[in-house]
Amino acid sequence: MSKKNLREVALQLLQQVGEHGGYSHILINQAIQKNDLSNQDKGLLTEIVYGSLQRKLTLQFYLKPFVGNKKLDKWVQWLLYMSVYQMVYLDRVPDHAIINEAVQISKKKGHRGISGFVNGVLRNIQRKGVADFSTIEDPVERLSVETSHPAWMVERWVDQYGYEKTSEMCHSNIIQKQVSVRVQPLKLTRNQAMDILQSEGYEVSEAGLSPQGIHVDTGNVLNSSLFPNQITIQDETSMLVSEMMDLEENMKVLDACSAPGGKATHIAEKMKDSGEVLAYDLHAKKVKLVKDKAETLNLSNIQTNPYDSRKLQEVHSEETFDRILLDAPCSGLGVLRSKPDIKYHKNVSDIEQLSTIQNELLHSVLPLMKKDGKLVYSTCTVDHAENEWQIDKVLKEFPELEVDQSFFDQLPKECQSLDGLSEFGLQIFPQDFQADGFFITRLQWKY
Repeated sequence: MSKKNLREVALQLLQQVGEHGGYSHILINQAIQKNDLSNQDKGLLTEIVYGSLQRKLTLQFYLKPFVGNKKLDKWVQWLLYMSVYQMVYLDRVPDHAIINEAVQISKKKGHRGISGFVNGVLRNIQRKGVADFSTIEDPVERLSVETSHPAWMVERWVDQYGYEKTSEMCHSNIIQKQVSVRVQPLKLTRNQAMDILQSEGYEVSEAGLSPQGIHVDTGNVLNSSLFPNQITIQDETSMLVSEMMDLEENMKVLDACSAPGGKATHIAEKMKDSGEVLAYDLHAKKVKLVKDKAETLNLSNIQTNPYDSRKLQEVHSEETFDRILLDAPCSGLGVLRSKPDIKYHKNVSDIEQLSTIQNELLHSVLPLMKKDGKLVYSTCTVDHAENEWQIDKVLKEFPELEVDQSFFDQLPKECQSLDGLSEFGLQIFPQDFQADGFFITRLQWKY
C-alpha cells in the first residue's frame, strides 16, 4: 500500500472513531486485516490513528491560530489533526511529504478551494511553528490542553487526587502502553514461554504483579507461535485482579460481568481447570467471546450464560459461591492509553449512572457469597465515585460486610507502598506500572 492510501485509511478510521464512537482497537485491527499492509505500514497507521486521537485537544490548540473560527467539515478537521500530529510528533516523514499527501487527499475528497485551504494552513504551521502551552495561564486548562484531557475530567481529578497526581496521570495517559501477556500455566511455564518468545526475536521480561505475566518489550506478539492458545494478551494490572481472589482448586466461582473473558480464564487457570467458574454477561454476543477464549485455552471448567447480573438471585440461591468477582462496568478512565476515544465521549452523568449500576450489582451478588466466601470488586477506572465511595456506601448498606484485611497483606510488594492504598482497597494509577489504572478490593462477611 502506498503512503497516500495508508493516510486515507487513517483518515477514514479517525472519522469512524472520532465522530461515530467506533472502538479504535477493533477498527484498526480490521483495517490492517483488510488491507495488505507491510509491518512498517501497520505501525505507522496505528501511530497516526492513536496519536491523533490521543492528542486531539492539543492538536485543536495548535490549529486554532491558523484556522480561527472557520467552519470546517469533520473530515477536513481530522485531516488537519492527523497532518499536524505527524509534523509535530513524528520524525520519519518530512513535512513537505505530509503536506503534499494532505493536499492530494483534500483534492480527492473535496475541491480545489479546500485543498488550497489545507495547503495554506499546514504551510503556515511549518513556517511559524505551533503555540507554546505556557501561554495558557490557568493550570487546569493548561494541563487539559497539554495532555489532551477534557477540562471537566482534569478538574474532577484535581479535586479528588490533587494537582501533582493528576498531572502525572494525564502525562502517563499519552505515553504508549507496555504490552503484557499471560501464560496458560497448564500448558507451559513462564520461563518456557519466555525462552520461546526470545527465540522468536521478542525482547521480554517478567511482569511483577502476576507469576503468569510477561512484558513484551519489542515486537508484535500477535505473530508469536504461542498466540492465542498458550498466551493471552492482558494488562499486568488486570492480571492482579484474579491474583487477589485467594483462589483454591475445586471452588465454585462467580464472574458476574465476565466479557471478554480475560479474568474468567485467568481464574480457571489458577484453579487448574477444577471446580466451576460461572461466567455471566448481559449480551449473548459478548458471552460468546468468553466461551471462545475458554475453548482457545482448552479450559473446561467455565460455564457461560447471558444474563443480567442484577437479577442473579433468580437463578442462584443465597450463599452459593466461594468466590465472586464483580469486575463492574465502569467509565474506563483507567484505560485511556489504549482506548483514547473514551475520554472524549464520557461525562459526569455517565459516572453517576454507572455508579448506580455498580451499587445494584453489588446488592445482587453479595447475598450469593458464602459465609466464609470472598468477593473481589474491581474497575478499570480512576474515580472515587466508582471506587472508594462505592465501597464506603456498600459497607454502610451491609453492616455485616467488611474489607478483608488480608487483602492488603497479600498484595505484591510492588503495591504495598502505593499512594492509592486506602481503607477501602487499592487504586492503581496508570503511572504506577505504566499500565492500566485499576481499583481492586476484597470484601467478606464479618464472622
